[in-house]
Amino acid sequence: MKTLYLLRHAKSRRDDPSLSDRDRPLEARGERDAAKMGKRCLQTNRKPDLILSSPATRAVETAKLVAQSLNYKARDISIDDRLYAATKASLIAVIETLGDTLDRVMLVGHNPGLAELAHHFDSSITLMKTCALAEFRLESASWAGLGQVRPVHTAFDSPKNGRCHFMHGMHGKEA
Repeated sequence: MKTLYLLRHAKSRRDDPSLSDRDRPLEARGERDAAKMGKRCLQTNRKPDLILSSPATRAVETAKLVAQSLNYKARDISIDDRLYAATKASLIAVIETLGDTLDRVMLVGHNPGLAELAHHFDSSITLMKTCALAEFRLESASWAGLGQVRPVHTAFDSPKNGRCHFMHGMHGKEA
């Protein structure tokens, strides 16, 4: 069984036009939301074997705040340039190269690629707002061929939700 977590970066600052898109940091709300989602991940036993983050400042900061709540060492977060401005297809390509000893992987990145990948696995997910988390459990021993595997379990959460919404399969039915 493989578990894929897709986490969109938290709310970032846009008030400094001198910063490139890649260098925008989290705003205060983003920091709070990322810490909140990290605590929810801990409470619901969503601890990845690997956290893979886009190199964008807002994604790395989100990954670090979530990792802190999970007692996951920030130095163990893997930064992957391929996750910045990634498409659904390029995200699948990255995931399919993961080592099969990893069972639970979290990607921290950006829309529209993350939302498109989440929608690929569960058609009821059409939007991933900042700091939203989608979870997909896949009955597979390998990450290879991930794009063709259908999840046996799906869950979706965001900072504004009071609880995690659990769904099954591609249809997004509430459990």
